[in-house]
Amino acid sequence: MLENRTSDVPRIIEGELFVDDRGEVTFVNSFKLDGIKRFYLVSNHRIGFVRAWHAHRKEAKYAMAVDGAALIGTVRIDDWEHPSKTLQVSRFIMTAKSPSLLYIPSGYANGFMSLTESCKLMFLSTSTLEDSKNDDVRFDSRYWDIWNIVER
Repeated sequence: MLENRTSDVPRIIEGELFVDDRGEVTFVNSFKLDGIKRFYLVSNHRIGFVRAWHAHRKEAKYAMAVDGAALIGTVRIDDWEHPSKTLQVSRFIMTAKSPSLLYIPSGYANGFMSLTESCKLMFLSTSTLEDSKNDDVRFDSRYWDIWNIVER
């Protein structure tokens, strides 16, 4: 088992933001790149746009907000053909202003909604693109409808 994947549930790996008179440095120094096969960036065309639900039986992912903020949902799949609509869904707010990685284990579906105009997420994957395509399972974006903003 790789050092980053010591849990079978989604978890946050904290990062930091350093600012001085020269500018900013964002980092997650505790994260090891062992097992990462590729990365990609995803952005939506407007605030409130939902891109969900995407799952893999074998592939694990890490998500990081590199610009703006997003609500990311994760849900452990109980039945790949007909998952329960009452499964517990975890919600994570990711923002570039508070650097961190969200670990999404294999066996989970994930999705996100842009919370800011300039929202961009970076995903790191433990699978090659070819392996990922053979392990790709999709569900309707409202299958687990967690996308309502909770006013405080």
